[in-house]
Amino acid sequence: MAETKTEQKLISLKINDRDVQVPPGTLLIEATRRIGTEVPSFCYYPGLSLQAACRMCLVEIEKFPKLQTACTVVATEGMVVRTNTDQVRNARKYMLEFLLTNHPLDCPVCDKGGECELQDMVFRYGADSSRFVEEKIHRPEEKWSELVYYDAPRCILCFRCVRVCDEGMDVKALGVGLRGANSVIIPNREDHLECEECGMCIDICPVGALTSGTYRYKTRPWEMQYVPTTCAHCSNGCKVTLSVRNHEIMRANNRDLSGINKDFLCVKGRFGFDFTQHKERIRQPLLRKGDKLFPVSWEEASQAAAAKLKEIHAKNGADSIGFIGSNRTSNEENYLFQRLARATFGTNNVDHHRTADYTGLITALGALGGERPSDSLLTMDQLYHAKAVLLVGNDPTNQNPLAAWQIRTGIRHFGAKLFIINENEIKLHRQAKVFAKVGKGQEAAALRYLAHEEGQLPSSLVEQLVQLKAGLEAESDVAVVFGAEISGAAIAQLVAFGSKLPGKTRYMALGDYANSRGAADMGVLPDRLPGYLHLDSAANRETFDKVWGSVMSSKPGMTAPQIVEAAQSGKLKALYVMGANPLAHFGTPNIGRGKLEYLVVQEMFLTDTAKVADVVFPAASAYEKDGTVTNTSGEIQVLRKGAEVMGTRTDFELLRILSHQLERVGLGKAFHYKTPATVFEEIRKAVSGYNVDVTPLLTGSAEPTRMQIARNGHAPYDVPAGLIRSAQDNLFTTGTLTRFCTMMESLQEAEAKP
Repeated sequence: MAETKTEQKLISLKINDRDVQVPPGTLLIEATRRIGTEVPSFCYYPGLSLQAACRMCLVEIEKFPKLQTACTVVATEGMVVRTNTDQVRNARKYMLEFLLTNHPLDCPVCDKGGECELQDMVFRYGADSSRFVEEKIHRPEEKWSELVYYDAPRCILCFRCVRVCDEGMDVKALGVGLRGANSVIIPNREDHLECEECGMCIDICPVGALTSGTYRYKTRPWEMQYVPTTCAHCSNGCKVTLSVRNHEIMRANNRDLSGINKDFLCVKGRFGFDFTQHKERIRQPLLRKGDKLFPVSWEEASQAAAAKLKEIHAKNGADSIGFIGSNRTSNEENYLFQRLARATFGTNNVDHHRTADYTGLITALGALGGERPSDSLLTMDQLYHAKAVLLVGNDPTNQNPLAAWQIRTGIRHFGAKLFIINENEIKLHRQAKVFAKVGKGQEAAALRYLAHEEGQLPSSLVEQLVQLKAGLEAESDVAVVFGAEISGAAIAQLVAFGSKLPGKTRYMALGDYANSRGAADMGVLPDRLPGYLHLDSAANRETFDKVWGSVMSSKPGMTAPQIVEAAQSGKLKALYVMGANPLAHFGTPNIGRGKLEYLVVQEMFLTDTAKVADVVFPAASAYEKDGTVTNTSGEIQVLRKGAEVMGTRTDFELLRILSHQLERVGLGKAFHYKTPATVFEEIRKAVSGYNVDVTPLLTGSAEPTRMQIARNGHAPYDVPAGLIRSAQDNLFTTGTLTRFCTMMESLQEAEAKP
């Protein structure tokens, strides 16, 4: 019956004498693309409102008296369409002649040369002469911001930029001024832009009217290599295509609309790449001699670190050493890092800066029953298609821009209903069906009321929560999204409430950094093994002991704040840090390393922690390595090496080097993995949920994890207060990296950041 219904829903038409079947409501321009037939268009863009301004998509439709715009006509049953007749070709030719009336013929110097849609169409349909002899209207180029430049004579008034800023971003920073041939695009602050600086207007522009401050006049499209990878900044996992010339990143975009983010990138994804070439990058190992760090050889630095760590381990025992990992490094590197701590040094003192309680979410979902709690995890695509969204805490517009984009687009395309519980009037509250404003730290109390209708809350808040609950109960298949405000027992309350809602409720915890979820999945936790397996289970330990060829400790380790406190007080003798800045995040101000005896750091820049280290290894960034990462919704994606910075090595290579040096001095076994791919193969076999099909990953797609959690009578999961902490980043900040993103830091919006 299902197949019959699907067949009944499709409509049949003919395009260029080919039979085509499409769903009702399909525009003709989309119907032609389904069969690979070209219908050119400048103003049409999928997902935006229809404009019909450029008239390039004219087609012949049988029984229609004149040519019609394919971008506004909906396909109907029995329609007969022709897209390549003499009349259609001439119409496109004349339209191009008209567009070129005032368009400067400066293709040799235009940044869009070689990838300009107007240029392509002129080559295909245009005439070699023009009937217009009037003098072109000249206007000087305008600098709207450090990132956005506007050249009015090149503009063909397709209004894509205006619509994507208004409809897609909900910013409304661009408009149209004047009339007729004098029409121009104008910014919201007369002579400059004040916006989110996402750069969507630049990439969506079909010509060279809007150009990028990071790319203009630097190179040509055919001189670059294009490397698809994953954004190095927030936890949403946007796919980004790096344009690389001579091992240097020249720009970033996602114009092929692939990946979970399609065409969306925020300011960090599109412009936050120049940290890779910053003059303050560490490019040589540093070794402390006296009060200063001095450049040394790789051999000297690695041997010194291994010898001292072995000495401390032999003298003070395994638990005298702590390990703090990263939420930016790859899954493979995180996996090896916690293996180094557990299998080589025999300690579970391993943790990272946790910005979302993924452990609490997986545990709460596992307690519901069913073999795979991750079936209840929400993917980014499911968030886009959700008919109802409950957002608790967080500010997705600033902290998780893709999640905010998916919510906004779902509201616009499908009429999704948004319900918010938050202490702040975040930007998304303007589109909320119900906005329950709670007091500081009252999110958990609000969830207890929703789940059990108990607790003392202000009457005004209770009224809002009753309205919110009624609205959600009227919906089906709700998407629940929450931030660091909700952790431990509060997540259990949230899941208890969600389980009572109609249909299938799915959940997404919003973290801060590029691989926060991957760090947790890989077991960079003091009480959980990879895949969130309980450390106190002998069977779980035995599973990994067999893989690693060692016997690990059953004693849970210290959390990151405890590790730093113990290090500064001298209870811990040594600390190994990979891609993190724990002394700034968790340490006591003005104490630095305190009484810590030995500190080893793998880092790109001299952070607060690296400055006081004994050994600093120069690490490669996410744009300079291969591997995988897992975004905040549990979707695995591929990292590909784009740029190359001389003098640095990937964290994978640094861990391998150290393991060999440790084996040389008689501690543990060396890692004999040759590439990150071999580590990922081990992860696929050993870590629950990671045995995914790699084919979609290699094509730029994402694969959701399918994690299994054994319910073996453990007490309800909770976390100490303050352990889960968001960095409260905004669009222009992401921990250490954005301090070294020169172009972003030059923006007036970045200067105004809190």
